[in-house]
Amino acid sequence: MKNTMTSDKTKVIESTEKDETIPTEMKAWEVVKPGPLDANPSPLKFTTKPVPTPKRGEVLVHIIACGVCHTDLHVTEGDLPVHQEHVTPGHEIVGKVVKNGPGTSRFELGDRIGVPWLRWTCGVCEYCRAGKENLCPNSLYTGWDHDGGYAEYVTVPEGFAYRIPERFDSMTAAPLLCAGIIGYRAFERANVPAGGRLGLYGFGGSAHLTAQLAMAQGIEVHVLTRGKDARKFALELGAASANGAYDLPPVKLDSAIIYAPVGDIVPKALEALKPGGTLAMAGIHSTDIPQLTYTEHIFHEKNLTSVESNTRRDGEEFLTLADRLNIHPEIHEYPLAKADEALKYVAAGDIKGACVLRVSEG
Repeated sequence: MKNTMTSDKTKVIESTEKDETIPTEMKAWEVVKPGPLDANPSPLKFTTKPVPTPKRGEVLVHIIACGVCHTDLHVTEGDLPVHQEHVTPGHEIVGKVVKNGPGTSRFELGDRIGVPWLRWTCGVCEYCRAGKENLCPNSLYTGWDHDGGYAEYVTVPEGFAYRIPERFDSMTAAPLLCAGIIGYRAFERANVPAGGRLGLYGFGGSAHLTAQLAMAQGIEVHVLTRGKDARKFALELGAASANGAYDLPPVKLDSAIIYAPVGDIVPKALEALKPGGTLAMAGIHSTDIPQLTYTEHIFHEKNLTSVESNTRRDGEEFLTLADRLNIHPEIHEYPLAKADEALKYVAAGDIKGACVLRVSEG
């Protein structure tokens, strides 16, 4: 590596591995102090940060696109505890490898890869050894424990990145990396029987992908969500019904998934299940669940479970299915400089698909 200067006096680092220049500084958002998005001053700041240097086992990625996830909202507003001061949110990242750190061999410069929520696990705890790395107590997460994708560059341990199927352009691929993968794990946890009936509570980025996955496999989908536009979108995608978040579906459900971070919905969702049905809560955060009645909500062998992150195997399986079944995210594009506006749209809860930041061309 060698230092050089551009004509506008901006210091850059030039890679000798390929004709590629990497600036020393980048534009990025950071959470200054977690709090409500509409607070004054804002919890978010658009600023300049140093371009990160990949450590051993890591690669540096020039970001093309980054999806805007509800978890980013939880990090920004303080629903989740602070893991890194002034962290840059974002964990649905697609970009190109521009530098390999020491000890890396998986990717070539120029490869397009995905950087997900799950950044690292220890590999030696009882959960990692049992194939349940999503439960690793030492796990680290992109955009929470480490700077994420609301920026121009990011690093990632090469073993936790994904190759992006060629079918998907970078903007379309971004929501697959969390909304899609977590939705897939929630779908698996919900134990949906073949040809069964699935209820989806909330219909944002993750649910609209799960709906496509389910319907492509012959499952009848019923959507329950507060947003009128979201309900209309669900019907356009092929849902059998779309009603309010606290309504009962027109039929009893075999399985249900709650994406909305609202514990008040849990009793209604349990009430909507058939005997032996399963309700999975997909979010990393939820308000408290009100008191449940045994006879009304739990009896008849109903199951209530949750989802904690995902394993890398979940990610590989979902991306393979998304490619095979042509799962197509509906996206709303925002420039990086307007990430705060995209988050406000997500917070409003009446989103048609997913928001994605366009960071660079590629």
